Amino acid sequence: MAQLPAGIRFIISFSRDQWYRAFIFILTFLLYASFHLSRKPISIVKGELHKYCTAWDEADGRFSSQSAKSGSIAPRQLPDNETDCGWAPFDKNNYQQLLGALDYSFLCAYAVGMYLSGIIGERLPIRYYLTFGMLASGAFTALFGLGYFYNIHSFGFYVVTQVINGLVQTTGWPSVVTCLGNWFGKGRRGLIMGVWNSHTSVGNILGSLIAGYWVSTCWGLSFVVPGAIVAAMGIVCFLFLIEHPKDVRCSSTLLTHSKGSENGTNRLRLQKQILKTEKNRPLDPEMQCLLLSDGKGSIHPNHVVILPGDSGSGTAAISFTGALKIPGVIEFSLCLLFAKLVSYTFLFWLPLYITNVDHLDAKKAGELSTLFDVGGIFGGILAGVISDRLEKRASTCGLMLLLAAPTDALPFSAPLPPTAMLLLSGALVSGPYALITTAVSADLGTHKSLKGNAHALSTVTAIIDGTGSVGAALGPLLAGLLSPSGWSNVFYMLMFADACALLFLIRLIHKELSCPGSATGDQVPFKEQ
Repeated sequence: MAQLPAGIRFIISFSRDQWYRAFIFILTFLLYASFHLSRKPISIVKGELHKYCTAWDEADGRFSSQSAKSGSIAPRQLPDNETDCGWAPFDKNNYQQLLGALDYSFLCAYAVGMYLSGIIGERLPIRYYLTFGMLASGAFTALFGLGYFYNIHSFGFYVVTQVINGLVQTTGWPSVVTCLGNWFGKGRRGLIMGVWNSHTSVGNILGSLIAGYWVSTCWGLSFVVPGAIVAAMGIVCFLFLIEHPKDVRCSSTLLTHSKGSENGTNRLRLQKQILKTEKNRPLDPEMQCLLLSDGKGSIHPNHVVILPGDSGSGTAAISFTGALKIPGVIEFSLCLLFAKLVSYTFLFWLPLYITNVDHLDAKKAGELSTLFDVGGIFGGILAGVISDRLEKRASTCGLMLLLAAPTDALPFSAPLPPTAMLLLSGALVSGPYALITTAVSADLGTHKSLKGNAHALSTVTAIIDGTGSVGAALGPLLAGLLSPSGWSNVFYMLMFADACALLFLIRLIHKELSCPGSATGDQVPFKEQ
């Protein structure tokens, strides 16, 4: 018998389950990368919506700025749908406030919608819910760009488009995290989630390059093309997304009590026996540190919701207040609020900052800003590896936040070259953000106190990311208000936000150092006493 080719030997060296998991990993990566791809164009196009107003001085061949900014672009014949300062209504002196309002409209709607999205998402099929969100997001992203082709100058049109787009994009994050949580267990979760969460930076980089390609010639396509990509990925989602391993008869590494009886009544009896047994058994050291200050109490009953019935799970979706009572959810949510404030300020305002300070055109500024996202890829992976190795999520986030604060202050005035500062700042800012939104959310959503209630993952993820999205809305808004008084004030605001994020982690860091594994309750295996 002839020896099998090397490629075939490689294929059969992996099990069926492993191939399915690799497929879901790549698919969810691409799906959410397309969401971020569609969010980036607005930051690239800002430099085109408002440009330097110039008056040509024929006597000496020089031109001066009417908007108190120096420029380097020669005057040219403008199309009918543009003014000499850009695109109305963003051609006025209050353009920074108007652009900030666009960011705030999207992010505020995103923050409000996220709290509802997780609750709705865990009651609907993930594939249908995510497909709807991607098709709608693609449509409204493209609609913003159609304002260029139809010569629309109504500020209200662009605000309403941003609001609706922000709402429909909330379908993405709880869906993909829940799907990935269904397929992957807790082993090396930080590394797996760190690599997977690089979709944020990959999407931002692709969005910057795609939007930058058309920004100087036809900025409407900077939105239409990403919108078409998101919609196309929505169709891919509908055709290929597998929500749970059991749908294709693969083994589940997430559910710990999956071998119950098929009958709903017997399943309820089995769950009651498990609860009774664990109630009579002393709490393990990890749970004592996590839930109790003195080790004498019991688990709050709202943490476990069990319903009889014939559906496969035997558990119902956790309530909003029940999810808030999971230890660590509130602290990590508030930390993410400030971490995301910093991250999204860079996301939406970095290209315009580069344009104003280095006097580059919108395309070059967009390309240079991608270095921040490249650093974010390495930062997310590094945070995951360190947290897995040290088995301390909060401490890892705290260390990176502490180091991030100095790099947020005037990166282009630092001793290191701007490229190095952008890479370093991107890594340190994105590391905690990536770790909290992925591995920490998955840890808390499958917390011990939930007794295997996998339905809680979507709600917990939505609460954490929804709270973070409040900061994501505030950051760009504050940047728009502070930037007219000087960009240094914006960066001081970012330093203050990093300090606040670190402050909310102090208690969890103390818990981790005094009782390993207590921040999320699932990181460190313990020995039975």
